[in-house]
Amino acid sequence: MPPTTELSAPADAPVRRPSGAGRAVAVVVLVAAAALIPMFGPRAALDGTGEAAAPGTGGIALLRTVLFAALCVQAGEIFAGLLARRVAPAAPSPRRWSAYAPWAGFVAALGLASVVASGNLVPDSLAALDIGGLYGTRDGTLALVEVNAFLVAALCARTRRPGTALLPLAAVAVAEALRAHPPAEDSALVGSGLTLVHVTAAALWVGGLLYVLRTTHAWRTLAPEAGAALLGLYARVAAVLLAAITATGVCSTLRRMPSSTVLDQLTSTAYGRTLLAKVPLVVVVAVLALVARLRLSRARDRTRAYVPARAEVVVLGIVVVVSAVLTALPLPIRWS
Repeated sequence: MPPTTELSAPADAPVRRPSGAGRAVAVVVLVAAAALIPMFGPRAALDGTGEAAAPGTGGIALLRTVLFAALCVQAGEIFAGLLARRVAPAAPSPRRWSAYAPWAGFVAALGLASVVASGNLVPDSLAALDIGGLYGTRDGTLALVEVNAFLVAALCARTRRPGTALLPLAAVAVAEALRAHPPAEDSALVGSGLTLVHVTAAALWVGGLLYVLRTTHAWRTLAPEAGAALLGLYARVAAVLLAAITATGVCSTLRRMPSSTVLDQLTSTAYGRTLLAKVPLVVVVAVLALVARLRLSRARDRTRAYVPARAEVVVLGIVVVVSAVLTALPLPIRWS
């Protein structure tokens, strides 16, 4: 267990205040990208492939983006909060976003459940919804699990023990893993297991880094060295998470597209094209993480690691959006 860091504000520490206008513009651009990619990404990926997309694919991708983002924010906050308390137990914490994130996930899960309730079609009225039918199908049951799990997670976030939300959040991850691999699929449980590890590791990685950076910002004048120590502790755990994400991602890809056909399907299917767009983003993230790690270990001013770490969390946000688009696209045909 690493020693805790004493808090002391250096007298000559410069206070760097980012431009409010610059931050506002960055937020607007990121929010616009988060909405435009899922709305128009599926159409671009499907263009010329001859594949038929389900109705409302763009809207479904957008809802899954919100659902995944909510999962990342709350799970990452709990995970990184534990790391922060190990480094500096007495340090102040940033404002908790987990009080709001699960409600966003609840709304997104409710929207996805309405699609399932209308026969996997975008409902045009309340009369088109068969709410009772959700209990009679596997997809409907999993959709209800996600709705209820986010509701419970939101209630847990308001208690004195917000960490108890990990249990309902785990239920969301399990439901997503089972939804992605129906029983008719060959070795469906293996696929669900790979997806569960992938989703869990990704949520902790993305959400954890976001909360770590928010914490270092809160500690920037009170305990800058504690912030650097927190980022270093997170980086060691993130290396394991990255290895798990990479291994499960490669295995899942080869299950969807065997090695003998993967090169063809990467360019001829919407799923493959989106996956091809995701891979370089993950590579960029890995490079940024490496640069941050090197600056933490070699640079005289360890706070210089914050710059690549901030860029890393932005690119990770784009990866989450692309992953959501991936789940809304038709699966590639398994050639053999």
